[in-house]
Amino acid sequence: MSAIYKLLTRWWTAFALAAALAMLGAAHAFERFGGMPPCSLCLKQREVYWAAVAIAGAATFWALFSRASRGTPRIASFLLAVVFLTGAVTAAYHAGGELKWWSLPATCMAAPSTSIDLSALTALLDGTGGGTAFVSCGDVPWSFAGLSMAGWNFVISLALAIISLLAAKRPKDARAPKS
Repeated sequence: MSAIYKLLTRWWTAFALAAALAMLGAAHAFERFGGMPPCSLCLKQREVYWAAVAIAGAATFWALFSRASRGTPRIASFLLAVVFLTGAVTAAYHAGGELKWWSLPATCMAAPSTSIDLSALTALLDGTGGGTAFVSCGDVPWSFAGLSMAGWNFVISLALAIISLLAAKRPKDARAPKS
């Protein structure tokens, strides 16, 4: 177990890059294949993962191509912790709104779908088409084990933030190879 911990924390940015890409892939799969268009808060949560991809990708690239024998930079792990914690807060806010613990802003409750094709736009301009579908942030289109997608995103983002903090505070023997 100790060897896995050392490997995970030493190369955390590479693992975080894979996790962020997997979360983005899952979100796009739910949208494309599941027929669940994202609401505005869902899109905000995706922005967090894109930020994580940028940070983790840059840090991993630097570590691999600079022959960094100490693994990825610890500051990148700390930045990833902040990014993932931001995602957890956004997801918690979204999940709380879905559970009616608080009310979501009016702009969130009537966010237009971002997908519109040319024929639909032409039909709208001609006055022959219906309105675009609105996706409410308060609706729960999918849930598993009592948690919505926003709830699961909170759990995953919080776990990624905690692991990022552990990687930023990793012990010395995990940072440098033994001679």
